[in-house]
Amino acid sequence: METSFEALNSTRYYEADQLLENLSIKETAGEPLECKQEINSSGLFDFIIYGVLVNLVSIFGIFGNVISMIILSRPQMKSSINYLLIGLARCDTILIVISILIYGLPAIYAYTGLLFDYKFIVYPKTVRFLYPLSCMAQIATVYLTLTVTLERYIAVCHPLRARSFCTYGRARLAVLIIVIFSFVYNLPKFWEVDYYTEIHWKYNVTIYCLYPADLRSNELYVTLYVHWMYFFICYLFPFLALVIFNAAIYQRVRKANRDLQQLSRHQRREIGLATMLLCVVVVFLICNILPLASNIHETFLNDPPLWLVQTGNLLVTINSSINFIIYVIFGRKFKRIFLKLFCNSRLFGPGRDSPEFQTYDESIVTNMTNIELRNSIRHYHVNRSNTISRNNNVSNGSMRQSVKISGRPASPGPCVYYPARSPVRSPSQVSRTSTTQNGWSKNDMNSTL
Repeated sequence: METSFEALNSTRYYEADQLLENLSIKETAGEPLECKQEINSSGLFDFIIYGVLVNLVSIFGIFGNVISMIILSRPQMKSSINYLLIGLARCDTILIVISILIYGLPAIYAYTGLLFDYKFIVYPKTVRFLYPLSCMAQIATVYLTLTVTLERYIAVCHPLRARSFCTYGRARLAVLIIVIFSFVYNLPKFWEVDYYTEIHWKYNVTIYCLYPADLRSNELYVTLYVHWMYFFICYLFPFLALVIFNAAIYQRVRKANRDLQQLSRHQRREIGLATMLLCVVVVFLICNILPLASNIHETFLNDPPLWLVQTGNLLVTINSSINFIIYVIFGRKFKRIFLKLFCNSRLFGPGRDSPEFQTYDESIVTNMTNIELRNSIRHYHVNRSNTISRNNNVSNGSMRQSVKISGRPASPGPCVYYPARSPVRSPSQVSRTSTTQNGWSKNDMNSTL
């Protein structure tokens, strides 16, 4: 994340390349200065981009990510991929909250004159800690997105290895490693910023202003750590990996769509989830094109234009806030749980998108794999065959007598599809279940999330 001393307005969201280098000290005769900078030099544009758009998008993003974490934490949603998505939502929420504190609120003062105490007292004292935390959340977001892509790549392109690699324990370990790496890598940023005091020209009170600390003034540190290491770790390596893995996933999804009738239920769900997460990654790449261009411009040329940095910051905030919409559009199970938890069910009819509608496979909470499922069904049929063979020893006369006494034919036995306890279902749901077992449709591809 890149920031400036006016309100971190002339910086891009993911980097600190000009955090302290863009400190413009303009001793203009006859003009009042605030923290040695011209007053309202870009106040209107900052107010529109940061004070209005970033704040509005951030408020929506916070609510969307909180709802996503609630839904993904439900027992029926427990899986390795959903645990990674919960971690991604947490990092996005941290990034959004910090964007409000270091971009949205200071930009309000730049044009309206409001929030003076926050701009010159609270903000300079807290940005020294908020800025490194935002960089940690940024690194974690990038590599969690890469981990989600890698998990989908294994599940779709190498399904035989998914049983051992794509587990809940490995997902927790991956999140822990990413968080530790993000913290250690961005630890030096706590010593990049400091503040000094001056008397405000209008109110005659003491205010606090930012300035570069000694570490950020070191040319070797800025060249190696701030420019080149940041470019390779935060942009070049993860972006290339995302493009390569998602290209392989896209080819597999296209092939699966052509051979849809030959796929099992489990494979259909994996392909449907991969399609949804492919959209998440595409949005991530699109929203980070401008920050990437800004980083390349600064690393290889000179300081990027102000409009490029500010627009890139807005796109990054949008990216951290939009995943909830993608889940609702492409995840049928996610949408169904969302409607059931947060919407009035009487507003919806009995269709597939109704909160009251449940398909058979989604109404059961089970962690059984396909192999376990086939073994249990085979075991059931063996036991049932033994039971039928024992029943055949009964004489036909006694059987006819029992039928005559009861007045109804003997029950053929229960029809078991899954070796798990099933909640009570209505007759309409039972009919839907039998229809689902006999035929497939493309809607099954989105039933996982």
